[in-house]
Amino acid sequence: MSRAPSLFISHGSPMFALEPGELGPHLQQLGAALQDLSAIVVVSPHWQTRDIRVAATASPETIHDFGGFPEPLYALRYEPPGAPELAAEIVRMLADAGLPATLDAQRGLDHGAWVPLRYLKPAADVAVLQVSLPARMTTQGALELGRALAPLRDRGVLIVGSGSLTHNLYEFRSHISDPEYAQAFADWAADAVARRDAQALVEYRVRAPHAERAHPTEEHYLPLLVALGASAAHEAAALIPGGMTNGVLSMDSFGFGLDPAWPQPGVHARA
Repeated sequence: MSRAPSLFISHGSPMFALEPGELGPHLQQLGAALQDLSAIVVVSPHWQTRDIRVAATASPETIHDFGGFPEPLYALRYEPPGAPELAAEIVRMLADAGLPATLDAQRGLDHGAWVPLRYLKPAADVAVLQVSLPARMTTQGALELGRALAPLRDRGVLIVGSGSLTHNLYEFRSHISDPEYAQAFADWAADAVARRDAQALVEYRVRAPHAERAHPTEEHYLPLLVALGASAAHEAAALIPGGMTNGVLSMDSFGFGLDPAWPQPGVHARA
C-alpha cells in the first residue's frame, strides 16, 4: 500500500457543502487520485474536548452542528463506515507518544469532517474517524499531535486537519472596509508552509500579519499544524487554492506528500 498524504483543508462556512466554489472541484480531483486509502483520520475544530478523544463509532452519524442555514443543508448526509479497531490502535499510539487519549463510542462526524469529505470522497466508501482537538491545545501541541499520527500514513491512512486558513466569524457576518488583511495573512501562511517553516507557523501569533484578527481564537488554525506535523521534512507542499469567500474566509488548503503526477492544472506545487 502506498503512503497516504497529509492534508490541511479549509472548510469555511457550512454552506461549503452546497456551494463548492473554487476549492470543491480541486478536492474532487484530488480525491479521485487517492484510490488506495485504508481509512481517513480527521482532526476538526468542531470537536473540542478536555483531553484527546478518538471516535470508535462503527457507523458514525452526520452531525449538523450549526444553526440558521438553509433547510437543504440539514438534509445532507455523509455516512461512511467507522474504524473502531483503528481507533483503539490510535489510542495506543498516542499514549506511546506521551499524548493520553480515550475512546468515544458515540461520536459521529461534525461538519468539519463531512463537509470537505463530500467532495474528497463523495461515495463515502472509505472508513472515517475523528480525533478530537483539546480545548487548551497549543500550536506546538498540535504539531506534536500530527507527528504522533504520522506513522498511520505508511498504512494508507489519510490524515486531514480540517479548519480554515482565516476565521473571523464576526467579520464574516459584517461589512468591513479592509478585508484585504485576510489575504495578507493567507499569503504569509502559504509562504511559511511552502518553506516548511514550522517554527514560524507555531509562532504565528507574533510573526504573521494580522494574526489575531485572522484568528481571534485558534481552533481553526491548529489543524494546519496537525497536517504539517504529520508530514515529513522532505515532502513538498502543494497549495490547493480555494479563494476568499465572504470577503474574509480564506479557503486555501495544502497537501503534503501528494503523488508527483498531481497537482492538476490550476493547482500549484511548492517545493
